[in-house]
Amino acid sequence: MERYGFLGLGIMGSAMAKNLLKAGFNVTVWNRSQDKCCELAALGATVAATPAEVTASCQITIAMLADPAAAHAVCFGAQGALEGIGEGRGYVDMSTVDAVTAKEIGKAITAKGGAFLEAPVSGSKKPAEDGTLIILAAGDRPLYDKTLPLFEKMGKKILFLGEVGRGADMKLIVNMVMGGMMAIFCEGLALAGKAGLSSADLLDVLDSGALANPMFKLKGAQITQGSFPPAFPLKHMQKDLRLAVALGDSLAQPLHAAAAANETFKKARALGLGGQDFCAVFKAVES
Repeated sequence: MERYGFLGLGIMGSAMAKNLLKAGFNVTVWNRSQDKCCELAALGATVAATPAEVTASCQITIAMLADPAAAHAVCFGAQGALEGIGEGRGYVDMSTVDAVTAKEIGKAITAKGGAFLEAPVSGSKKPAEDGTLIILAAGDRPLYDKTLPLFEKMGKKILFLGEVGRGADMKLIVNMVMGGMMAIFCEGLALAGKAGLSSADLLDVLDSGALANPMFKLKGAQITQGSFPPAFPLKHMQKDLRLAVALGDSLAQPLHAAAAANETFKKARALGLGGQDFCAVFKAVES
């Protein structure tokens, strides 16, 4: 039976790995803090001590890490994923990183005879649990074809976008739009409150017309309840906005609204809200 690896068991990774185990795949897992492996082990996963141990023993290894720094460290660090890669083994990085990081990791993997695919996802905790993520893959097409049965257990829509870097760029643009929407949504809620209008009425109006969308409906309820459990941590949204603005800089594309949203999310991080859900940016707006 073919063995598959999974590196990174945070909010997203643990849910995604669970779906692979529930689907009957033979999975070996690793996480920087080993305690997060216990729940997966109870579901039948093998626990490895290092990323290198995972990549050396698995035909395809998936990584789902917090940011470019973590993705780089897990690949290139001591006993990192790169050390276990060899001819015929695949590495699929589903972390949200910039295209430069994706290309650097991809080049190193292929130099050792491996195949590389980037496959960042659009979606947060609930879609990860439900297996309804949107997967934005790019890179080695044969590896994409081999990984597709796993992707189908983690996502509802899977796209192949071409060469490495295109998946990273697409993910950053999608999250840039989401972050901008959340910033103006929170400004609207804050302004309604100052004007003496009911938040419930504003949410009702938005949900009844062309502006209706699942994010406003879900996050609007959380904001009005003052409840911000992290489905998508605010610090990660700010990281994605920062990377998207940097992409705009590199292409000489003005991003006035995205840059403003990034500043609002930076303010929220300075207020200590980085570990809460990204809709907690409302607290920064309201203040």
